[in-house]
Formats: sequence, structure tokens, C-alpha cells
Amino acid sequence: MSVCEQGIMHSIEQAINALKDTLKVQTATQTLALQAAHQRVLARPVFAQIDVPQWDNSAMDGYALRANDLIQAHSSLPLAGRIAAGDLPDQRLPAGQCMHILTGAPVPSGADSVVAQEECVVSAGHVQFKHCKAGDNIRRRAEEIQQGQLLLPAGTRLRAQEIGLLASQGYAEIEVYRPLRIGLISSGNELCELGQPLQPGQIYDINSYSLAALWQGLGFTVTHYPRMPDDLPQTRDCLAKASGEQDLLISSGGVSVGEEDHIKNAVSSLGQLNLWRVAIQPGKPLAFGCIGNTPWIGLPGNPSAALITSLIIARPALLAAQGVTEASPQCLSIPALFDWKKARPRQQYLHARLVLQENGQLHVDIHPKQSSAMLSAASWADGLVEIKPQQTIKTGDCVAFIAYSSLLN
Repeated sequence: MSVCEQGIMHSIEQAINALKDTLKVQTATQTLALQAAHQRVLARPVFAQIDVPQWDNSAMDGYALRANDLIQAHSSLPLAGRIAAGDLPDQRLPAGQCMHILTGAPVPSGADSVVAQEECVVSAGHVQFKHCKAGDNIRRRAEEIQQGQLLLPAGTRLRAQEIGLLASQGYAEIEVYRPLRIGLISSGNELCELGQPLQPGQIYDINSYSLAALWQGLGFTVTHYPRMPDDLPQTRDCLAKASGEQDLLISSGGVSVGEEDHIKNAVSSLGQLNLWRVAIQPGKPLAFGCIGNTPWIGLPGNPSAALITSLIIARPALLAAQGVTEASPQCLSIPALFDWKKARPRQQYLHARLVLQENGQLHVDIHPKQSSAMLSAASWADGLVEIKPQQTIKTGDCVAFIAYSSLLN
């Protein structure tokens, strides 16, 4: 049953959950070379193929020895040889002697300690030690990873560190979900393509570029469609064509209550409008539904509102549909450097920047201009401050801060 009812504003949580229900969860997979899998989502759990480390090895450049030999020899031992990284892990330490060992080299059989070379004095084929404790500076076999253990669960987005972890296990290829195909469409007669001179009454098409960068950065495949004019038949034709080519459509503009806002009517005639109007500021006129069997999200036309609703509402739902198991951004509690005296009925998101105080503590301040039409504040900011409905803020109060680095990852 449609949840789109005139006069009702839905909470952010309701909107996210309803959007998750609307979106199709990706099931198609592909096998990629590891170097091509950055930002993709694992389709299957991955298990360790080998122990890491595969043998006891030295954590630093130094000298391998038996701690008991050093006690008996009164802090000096003869030097028996040298072991480097890449040498076979089958060497044996002669009794009562030590061996020069480099970082990562296999610890010789019989040795139980490594002393850093800067803590030693070498002369005439002997090494004098200041101190030694059994077990020092040795990385034990399988202390990081044991063969057969779960390395990464399905639903993990592969960042640089996960790519490196998979490489440490010798995975040359990996099975991932095929990226969702997103069609981006901007709406409005006032929009002008980049590189063209602005005519009276026109503005450049911002959203097509900022939103394409956002979704591509999150690992989706994006197709940029031509601008939709403010005309109902043409809007229907454009949406109908694009819906047959993509997994999901995202439009910006044309979802408010103006006479030239035709997208909601076009969607209703081609499919179903599931939700309209969310209690968020900026971004109240957000809508979504289906065009045939293809999900559609209608974002506000104002650039800042389109960006914030994408990050707060669309992002978690799209990542879940892509197969990501954990998409919640980290929310920090940080003292405010501002007052927010007027309580508002909708949950607000303010462009904010972290400020390091003289005492070394982080505080957060907001940009003086928070208009839904302005992206300069977003470019200035480190993230968003979240203010709950009817909440007021005084300087020094702790506020919820969500870093862009968390939202864009």
C-alpha cells in the first residue's frame, strides 16, 4: 500500500526503511582481478589460505639468540652468521652463539629472542648486549591470521586496506557484486549545460556532476541523461526510456509543489509513488517510488538539499541494495562553538567544520550560510552537524557530528 499521503511528513528513519523496501537487493556477481576490485562489495565470505606470518620472524634488525646463553656468557656472544628476509626458514642457531638477523627474516631454530642492533655493540666477531628478555621482538607464526579463519565477511566494501589483506593471502581474483547501474537525470528549463554561455534566467546544471561524483565514489556505475524539460509528456518519455536501461533512477528537481514540477505525476502514471515529503531540513520534498519495475528516487533541486538527502537517506539504502552489510556513518559527540536558539520541527543538517582549540580539544563550528541552494558551505565543511527536531544548542553543548570522510566512504 502506498505510504504517500497528502499532508504527512515521514521521519528520516521511515524514509530510509521504506526506500530499502523499494530497492532491489543486488544478486548478480562477477569475478574481478584484485587490482580492479577497489570499492566493490564482496559477494562471498573469504577465508585465510595461509598463516600470517608463516613462520616466526624478526620484528626488527638485530641479533637472534637464546636468552639463557646470554646470561651464562656475561652479556657477550660470538657471531655465527647472518639471516635476511627471503632466506629459507630452516637455519639453526649454534649453541652459545648469536646471529645477525634483519627485519622479516625467519628466526633460526633454537633462538628465542631478538635484540635490536642499536642496543648492541659489535667488535672482533663478538656482540655485546645491554639486556635481553626471552620472546622479545619476535613475530610468532599465525599471530595475525590463522589458516582457515574468516578473513572478510560477505558485504564488505573493499578499501585499500582490504585489498592489501586479500593480497597477503595470495588472492589474485575475488568475487564481488556487480555494481548497481544508476541513471541520473536533472529536471528544469532553467538548467544550462557546462561549457555553454548562460542565457537570462539560466543556471548551470550542478546536481548532475556533484551527484555523479558521489555515487561513482561509492562504487556505483552512473549514466548521465540529458536534462528533462518542465513538460509532463517529455518527462514521462524520458523516465520510461531510462527506466528500461538502469537498475535505479535518481532525478533532481521537479518534486515540489510548483506548477512546473511534473515528475511526481509522471512517476504515478508510469508506476507508483511510494513516499513524498520527509521531515528533514534541507530536503523536505524528497520522493521515491517505481517506474514499472525500476526504483526511482526524486531528490530536491537545490544543490545542498540534493547532496544532504543523498548522503543521509539515499546512501544507506543504496549501499544495502548493493550488498553492503554495514553502511552506518560514524557519529561523533563534539562540543559546539555556536548557538542554535530557534527550535525547528524538522531534523536539521548543518555544514560544519572541526576547529582545534589551543588546549588541544576539538570543537565544531557551523558555516554562517546554510541555504539549501549553496554548495560553497559544503565545500568549506568537514561534515554535518545533526540537530534533532525541537532541539536548541548553546556554545559548549555536545552535538552530533558526521564527518564527510565517513559519509563518502
